[in-house]
Amino acid sequence: MKHRRMMLTKEVQVSNPTYNFCAGPAALPRQVLEKAQVELLDWQGLGVSVMEISHRSAEYQAMADAAEANFRELLNIGDEHAVLFLHGGATLQFSNIPMSLLHSGNQAEYLCNGIWSNKAAKEATRFGDIKAINMMEIDADGNRSLLELDKVERLHGAAYTHYTPNETIEGLWYRNIPSSEGALVADLSSCILSEQVDIADFDFIYAGAQKNIGPAGLTIVIVKREMFSRMQFENAPSVFNYEAQAKNGSMINTPATYSWYLAGLVFDWLIEQGGVEAMERAAIEKSQLLYSCIDQDDFYRNPIAVKDRSRMNIPFMLKDDSLNSLFLQEAKENKLVGLEGHRSVGGMRASLYNAIPLDGVASLTEFMKEFKRSYG
Repeated sequence: MKHRRMMLTKEVQVSNPTYNFCAGPAALPRQVLEKAQVELLDWQGLGVSVMEISHRSAEYQAMADAAEANFRELLNIGDEHAVLFLHGGATLQFSNIPMSLLHSGNQAEYLCNGIWSNKAAKEATRFGDIKAINMMEIDADGNRSLLELDKVERLHGAAYTHYTPNETIEGLWYRNIPSSEGALVADLSSCILSEQVDIADFDFIYAGAQKNIGPAGLTIVIVKREMFSRMQFENAPSVFNYEAQAKNGSMINTPATYSWYLAGLVFDWLIEQGGVEAMERAAIEKSQLLYSCIDQDDFYRNPIAVKDRSRMNIPFMLKDDSLNSLFLQEAKENKLVGLEGHRSVGGMRASLYNAIPLDGVASLTEFMKEFKRSYG
């Protein structure tokens, strides 16, 4: 069934826009924000905001249905998968997944290639027996690379394999889809909708919204319906019961209504831009532009092996650490914000999610070149 899409407002050209490279909550497309601004006080002629109406109303339900339909279209999700719009961020899924799947002596394996996959593995230990498999190598100079799966010892008979393809903090991207003797579970929070994937390859996908989907407060889960029979819900609170959420349209309780609405606007925008295929082309172009600037000489340095570099989150270091504060200050003065590296790794980080235009990356690289000319 095709749903009518809400055309976004025509983008207003800003002569000197601010570009936000924050890793999350992250930038939203300007057209989406303009549309939301226009509709804030009077949504669909109701005279009130979408934030103020019942999630059970016909108007809200139609919006929610259209958002799900467009999300399914973008990722070519078939009926064999349920799509859930849930509370709690991706971190809640760190608990909800093992709580549902680790039962009756089941074991699971977690492929750990960064801080977020490590956090997921640590949380899972509260619910059962898991094997955390280190996939990351760090040399004496702090350079990072990923091991191949045939170089690590896997867990035989795992109920599921969990992995995080893109690690936002380290800037590592595990390109291959791992094999799994059980279910394959993926945290796609920071790369969903930026690259073409075959949803049929996955049994369970989850993604926090605040990177490529919309504002914080919403998590989307894509789960094969056949997985429900493998899950244990007897002692789970009803809001953590995936099957019950699927049967109730993700509305066992009041959902994150405004985040759902904004996500729907983002899906409209993505379709207008040409969908995930166009976003993947843009991600390649944007990341190549920034990496080529970093790699020109040793003034800037990316600590990730070329084969494992992320397209979404690009950390980089200055040769002289004493210039870090000055770099950030002058970047901000040039309307380039959100470039601070994570406290655990330091340096800088530019997150190039879908909402960041090529012009924004070009502005960043021009600033970096000028900064190098001034202080190199």
